[in-house]
Amino acid sequence: MPRLFSIKPPITFTGRKFRGVRGWAGKPTHPPLTDFPIVAYVLAAVFDVISYFAWKGSQPEVSSLAHDSFVAATYVMVAGGVVSLGAAITGFWDWWKGIERERTGPIGRAKHTQVWRTINWHATIMLTVTGIVALTIVLRLLRYGEGYTNLAVMILSVIAGLLVSLGATYGGSLVYDYQFNVESLEGSTAWDETERDQLPEHTTSEW
Repeated sequence: MPRLFSIKPPITFTGRKFRGVRGWAGKPTHPPLTDFPIVAYVLAAVFDVISYFAWKGSQPEVSSLAHDSFVAATYVMVAGGVVSLGAAITGFWDWWKGIERERTGPIGRAKHTQVWRTINWHATIMLTVTGIVALTIVLRLLRYGEGYTNLAVMILSVIAGLLVSLGATYGGSLVYDYQFNVESLEGSTAWDETERDQLPEHTTSEW
């Protein structure tokens, strides 16, 4: 009877090389940490737009829709900001240790490749987003008692949502176009027609 599911290989860590803050070979820590802030900032932008226009339509009162949307935007943005700290730390380590470098100075000199330049631009966008988000959180907490999103906060929130989506595009290119942090399939039978699963420790390549 043909097997329909392969369950164990993706969740096993045996045979995978541990790379510290960067995670394990085939299981890097940076990508999953980026998913939550991206979604959080986009949702915050949507909630802030709803809150602003709901408030505009209910002045001078603050409607429940304006209030609840503002609160939702604040919660998801703060949560995204917290998780983004982990994304920034692991991203720095990927930039430092994931690129071949000459042994000069404490960090070393990276080869000026297209991948390196793309990582630099990706990091620049995401750090800009982090700064905007930090400012937005401060502004919304200072006026949290008013219970709605004002124009300045909405604009900053929308900019953060657009920029994080742009930055994610470059992050995606690093993986899917340039195979950054992607392990080699040399010696793997994952694409062969077989009923036997191959675990990481069974491959001939270094995981």
